[in-house]
Amino acid sequence: MLARIVHYFPVTFKGILMGAADVIPGVSGGTIAFITGIYETLIASLKSINSYALKQLFRLEFHSFWKTINGNFLISLLAGVLLSIVTLSGTIVYLLEHHTLLVLAFFFGLIAASAVIIARRIRSHSFSVYTAGVVGTVSAFLITNLSPVTTPETEWFVFLSGAIAICAMILPGISGSFILLLLGKYSFILESIKEFNLAVILIFCAGCLAGLLGFVRVLSRLLQRYHDQTMMLLAGVMIGSLTKVWPWKAPIADTVPAGKNALLFSANIMPETYLQKTGADPLVSSVLVLMTIGLLLVFILEFISAKRHSSLREYSS
Repeated sequence: MLARIVHYFPVTFKGILMGAADVIPGVSGGTIAFITGIYETLIASLKSINSYALKQLFRLEFHSFWKTINGNFLISLLAGVLLSIVTLSGTIVYLLEHHTLLVLAFFFGLIAASAVIIARRIRSHSFSVYTAGVVGTVSAFLITNLSPVTTPETEWFVFLSGAIAICAMILPGISGSFILLLLGKYSFILESIKEFNLAVILIFCAGCLAGLLGFVRVLSRLLQRYHDQTMMLLAGVMIGSLTKVWPWKAPIADTVPAGKNALLFSANIMPETYLQKTGADPLVSSVLVLMTIGLLLVFILEFISAKRHSSLREYSS
């Protein structure tokens, strides 16, 4: 039992990283899944929760059901995500409020390098592949520059918000937290979690589950039939989302909501303009260092993952 826990601890740790990323509006947990090399395993495992698996469950064939859905992987990852959201959300929000430039710089590096890694995985260079990349970039740019709206707090809309946000969370480059902001439900859901409003939490989670199980099937089919187009689309989405994590921002008059989310609805500016408009040090050197660390971290993880897969192929042969 202990050996099994130790074996899946790296998965739990990756879940912790995904949860921490999902707390930040503008950063996607799906990006972290790609960086850490578990994205396709995650999609395949979620897709396996189908009618066949449910029949096993209803027949009380728990062992077969658990094996079919890759339960150890999913529960380890989910434990990490939930642990991170519950315990680290306050820390992440604090860092985002008080060290905004450095946090955004680090994630800018992560996302930029991840887009490069994904683009390198395409096997063909056709018009449709590059068109998919352009569509992904433009779509992400437009989505991440929308303004939030006022929406109802009724049960059906909370359910719908969960279904839409979880689809964004599973996509590298699109932040589920930012989608909740656009839907006017980010603060509402966070407050519900802090106050342990069980009714809201359960309805939201039900929406997440419904959206997730439906969306992963579409994404899995796209990866199977149109692998290169889908990968380039995801790379484009990540490139288009970089505008949201550009470190230097200035509030747009009369359009910025009060509070900690203001930076998400600000204009991107250059460091020298940042100093003029805010009077604060743009921390250019520190920002560039954090960007570089983010970039290098992704490429190092990719190198380790590729080396491990190569070793496994040699061992199996």
